[in-house]
Amino acid sequence: MRRRTFLTALPASVAFSGAVWHEAVASVSAGESPYGPLGAPDANGMALPAGFTGRVIARSGRSVGGTLWHPAPDGGACFADGTGWIYVSNSEVPLIGGASAIKFRADGSIERAYRILSGTNLNCAGGATPWNTWLSCEEIFRGRVYETDPYGARAAQPRPAMGRFKHEAAACDPDHRVIYLTEDESDGCFYRFTPTTWGDLSSGRLEVLCGDGVPWREVPDPTPGVLARQTRHQVPEARHFDGGEGCHYAAGVCYFTAKGDRKVWAYDTARQTVSAIYDGTGTLDGVDNVTGQKGDLYVAEDGGNMEINIITPDGVVAPIMRLDGQARSEITGPAFSPDGTRLYFSSQRGTSGESAGTGGITYEVTGPFRR
Repeated sequence: MRRRTFLTALPASVAFSGAVWHEAVASVSAGESPYGPLGAPDANGMALPAGFTGRVIARSGRSVGGTLWHPAPDGGACFADGTGWIYVSNSEVPLIGGASAIKFRADGSIERAYRILSGTNLNCAGGATPWNTWLSCEEIFRGRVYETDPYGARAAQPRPAMGRFKHEAAACDPDHRVIYLTEDESDGCFYRFTPTTWGDLSSGRLEVLCGDGVPWREVPDPTPGVLARQTRHQVPEARHFDGGEGCHYAAGVCYFTAKGDRKVWAYDTARQTVSAIYDGTGTLDGVDNVTGQKGDLYVAEDGGNMEINIITPDGVVAPIMRLDGQARSEITGPAFSPDGTRLYFSSQRGTSGESAGTGGITYEVTGPFRR
């Protein structure tokens, strides 16, 4: 199916600060994806626009760069490393969880792979920091955020000050020196963590987004005990979102997704308001992990047509990649290489659809991305 959808009928409050979005999303007109329609699936079942190519770089349970690639690959990010780069990926399985990294040479060949976090639980998404660490988030009751080293030199550290709840994703805002956090609950919240010292996540203040007028309130007990009131229920004015998922910050706006209502939300840091830029009524389904580049958002589907969709500043929503024959999986971990020419992501359960994620596949797409 060739699909395109457009943002329509959104209020004037969806005029965002910064260079990411044009002044009025509501004024968009029909148009095509900037990359054109998807072609026929390749040998790996990947449908891409003309000029793009894809390859498999890792499979769960198989050796890559001297390391067995983990099951259920989930959230990911890229980091510069000399003339090459590193892609990190979480493992969303119980008890062993953790995260692994693949180091690439300048020509795109794989130099080695290694573990950067082990012995944690259901590591779902996360986020990269400006100081080149990876925040790996546990999606469990009283889950933690772990700060890890993509380069493998330093041991991972738990960051309980960032809250004990069912974590999903994190997005760093270096302009205001805060980190935004999503929560994967049917009545989950959207949080803001302000470190005592920027670059040191060992202490700080955790707040929750509330209604208009009083945008943020501090969470009284960020690390509640097992029987204590959960963070999302501690502030009566807290605003709730149905299944918080991916999170991405750019130019004054923090974008995040909610799978329950299929919406893509945007928190405008200047106005301190939140509005839906995609209202869930179009063909983009199962909104999940999200990343961005040069004003464009790239949203991965959990299920749906197993696509990654672009949302452009002028309001076009269209697929830029589709995986065929993997209806029982989900797309996870989209992240661009530092030069913006390569997009990495995974199919968490691959063609097998096994709940343990042992059929996970991690991909790379190369092409003329807007950058």
